[in-house]
Amino acid sequence: MRGAISTAPRPRSCCTITSAVAFLKGHWQVLALTTLIFALWQTPVMVPLKIVVVLLHELSHGAAAILTGGTIEQISVSPQQGGFARTRGGSGFFISTAGYLGSLVLGVGLLIAALKSTADRVVMMAVGAIFVLVAALYMRDLFAFGFTAGMGAVLLASGFFLPHQFCDLGLRVIGLTSMIYVPYDIFDDTIRRASLRSDARILAEEVGGSTILWGVIWLLISGVVIFVALRSLLGRDSNVHFTSGTKAP
Repeated sequence: MRGAISTAPRPRSCCTITSAVAFLKGHWQVLALTTLIFALWQTPVMVPLKIVVVLLHELSHGAAAILTGGTIEQISVSPQQGGFARTRGGSGFFISTAGYLGSLVLGVGLLIAALKSTADRVVMMAVGAIFVLVAALYMRDLFAFGFTAGMGAVLLASGFFLPHQFCDLGLRVIGLTSMIYVPYDIFDDTIRRASLRSDARILAEEVGGSTILWGVIWLLISGVVIFVALRSLLGRDSNVHFTSGTKAP
């Protein structure tokens, strides 16, 4: 009698465990960075990064104003993680909407640069140059000018002197922090504390609806953007390989 070859499928649990192990092996750095950001979220260590995300938020307002025919008069950030962008003209709808969603898109863009390109140093220096330029043109108070110009100088120096792997990690940290901070900020500003004078409240007054309604819409959009971005960006291996100096596909 000939021996039969078994074609029985592997147990589903075995395939699930294998997939989970492969995912952890291929993305342990992103998972570790995300865990570290969450673990340090309420500590002073995260304050500079949170202020950077606030700065991206205000820059998004300013960019929306310029793109819709308006101008920027002043941009500011504070040690309390607050900020404002004073603009003139442009579309009020797009300017208000651009704050949270624009900073999220910028965060995703930085993560894309880190995961999908080898231009990490160039991107780092470009962001630094933009920060310095914004500080020179639009910052009027001492803290905002000092923080933005100082952070810009740090990013410029990092891009110029550090290997691209370290710049890659820096872009990942900023991008992931934005992707974590934006949904939290939307919920906190527009839903949990709906009485605040937030972007959503301004939009509700100008366009209609309620603060919570716009907050929920932005929160849902941010969730979809984050899910789609991570699903499409991570691939099989997103780790930075310091020995080879190259990125895995």
